[in-house]
Amino acid sequence: MAETTQFADPMSLERVLAGMEWNVHTGHRPSLEAGEKLPVRTGIATLGYVSSGRVTGASGEHRIDLPEGGAFVATGRVSFALRADAGAELVIAELDPAPDAPPAIGLIPDVLSVRRFAEVEPTIAAIARDIGAPACGQHRAADGTICALMATTVVLAAIRAWAEAGCAPTGWPARSADPFLARVLDAIHDEPGRPWSVGELASLGAMSRSVFADRFRVATGQTPAAYLSAVRIDAAKSMLASGASVSDTARRLGYASDEGFSRAFRRGVGLAPSMWRARPDPAPV
Repeated sequence: MAETTQFADPMSLERVLAGMEWNVHTGHRPSLEAGEKLPVRTGIATLGYVSSGRVTGASGEHRIDLPEGGAFVATGRVSFALRADAGAELVIAELDPAPDAPPAIGLIPDVLSVRRFAEVEPTIAAIARDIGAPACGQHRAADGTICALMATTVVLAAIRAWAEAGCAPTGWPARSADPFLARVLDAIHDEPGRPWSVGELASLGAMSRSVFADRFRVATGQTPAAYLSAVRIDAAKSMLASGASVSDTARRLGYASDEGFSRAFRRGVGLAPSMWRARPDPAPV
């Protein structure tokens, strides 16, 4: 999980959460022995909760390390597997978006995890423990509705805890609030190493430079240059944590030199890249 970053205002977060509603496709409670792996499927969203033990895994640059009481939400866009360190019990619910719900799933990352979910959301964690019950949706007609409400509640709580812990990318979820700015912000996040100019970004958003600069600041609270720098630093953290060298990270993120990258990283983080990578991981949520 990333270090604390600035996320969008609470109202933007509430709009994202209000656009999500889920039905439970299947639910089960797998027990894993030490070293056993549990694949998480593509093509369907998955909610997971660790009832006991600990599981680890990775999806792209996102590292998963969940002790008892941890939770994760996977969109189904990528495949990965969880591995039990010394045995674990999980609650797994595979989810379908409700038919009339807006496609808000596109606003969250491929995988998000909250290590201390039971600590920050104790009441909702109690709900999570029951979602994978075998009888969920199988007996009475109302059971499916109740399970859907339970799953939606847990997913929204997990996303809120993830965002409020500072794990969301800079400016999230403002990147979807304006369709023209969304195009610009998606481009920045997709290619943070590209030498973007304000004029190029304004053209991409079909705006004049002055209109673009004003709308960008209102939506994100930052200038385009400051936002791009923050996105690059976030990307640099992920790359360094995954083992990339300082030189390779600087080159891939568009810096002219290692020294220039190091100065920018130190301004944003307070440590040189090599020192940041060498320090003990902070206790994540």
